[in-house]
Amino acid sequence: MSGNTLGKLFTVTSFGESHGPAIGCVVDGCPPGMALAEADVQQELDRRRPGTSRHVTQRQEADRVEILSGVFEGRTTGAPIALLIRNTDQRSKDYGNIVETFRPGHADYTYWQKYGIRDHRGGGRSSARLTAPLVAAGAVAKKWLREQLGTEVRAYMRALGEIDIPFEDWAAVQQNPFFAPNAGIVPRLEAYMDDLRRSGDSIGARIDVVASGVPAGWGEPLFDRIDADLAHALMGINAVKGVEIGAGFDSVRQRGSEHGDELTPAGFVGNHAGGVLGGITTGQDITASIAIKPTSSIRVARRSIDKQGNAADVETFGRHDPCVGIRATPIAEAAVALVLIDHALRHRAQCGDVRTDTPRIAARAPD
Repeated sequence: MSGNTLGKLFTVTSFGESHGPAIGCVVDGCPPGMALAEADVQQELDRRRPGTSRHVTQRQEADRVEILSGVFEGRTTGAPIALLIRNTDQRSKDYGNIVETFRPGHADYTYWQKYGIRDHRGGGRSSARLTAPLVAAGAVAKKWLREQLGTEVRAYMRALGEIDIPFEDWAAVQQNPFFAPNAGIVPRLEAYMDDLRRSGDSIGARIDVVASGVPAGWGEPLFDRIDADLAHALMGINAVKGVEIGAGFDSVRQRGSEHGDELTPAGFVGNHAGGVLGGITTGQDITASIAIKPTSSIRVARRSIDKQGNAADVETFGRHDPCVGIRATPIAEAAVALVLIDHALRHRAQCGDVRTDTPRIAARAPD
């Protein structure tokens, strides 16, 4: 199975299955000398961890990370960093009824067609459990970006199903299980999820990501555009079905006089471009949005087929997120951070000595 590595200079290769002994990743290319402890990684994993509220899967995994290599006397050495997360609460018997059938909307059918074998226990490699190593690697990237450049990557839930969540402030995001930037709407979200869970169905979500303090000049034209790499990484997250950068699909309805962000000596007037022009960062906030589909593993009986092609009804048991988007905020942050650190190192390697006479304008003009 190929396609398990992200990045060029800062690379992340994940391994493991949902119901195997452990999951994890190897981070290669991390600059030496950065202070790094398991606690730095654990605080990000705790944000993604299952079983933290009644609105997510009740699988009880501590998600305790172990750093096996690449750190000596509390600092990165430049060697590959191996991060291990042991699985401790598997219930493989819950999946016994889908050994011979395929869950609609899940990767069961496509894995079977591609490999001729599949791990039916929780979906194996296709499980959202495999986002934990991504978050662990992202913690390393976020720490380096913050300490070296002052770059911060934050995300929040923009919509839960048909409920739009107006942005109020960042402080609210870490104070509720939905990562909603609006404390007043949380009771409505809780009631919505309680009804959904009782019905046995699922729903999707929209997550917005904002990276601030990103210097101008990162990224490459054409195929290594930073927005293309962001889309590549974000689409690599389980259940993501759409990615927007900046105005995204809203730009279809905009005139050029509106969409093109004007430049003034005081800064950019707007940021419809999402902080990227021609595949290269402008110095403005990078803004991205992802659409997450409804969870495929639900209790509602649906039509499918078995391995012989016969008609079958599928009802999924076990412990599942009624909305995988609830825990997607730290995952989206991690994906963006991994792309940013990779491009930061690539820019430093090729263009670190470039100087221009044109002053870099502010990310945003004063209102």
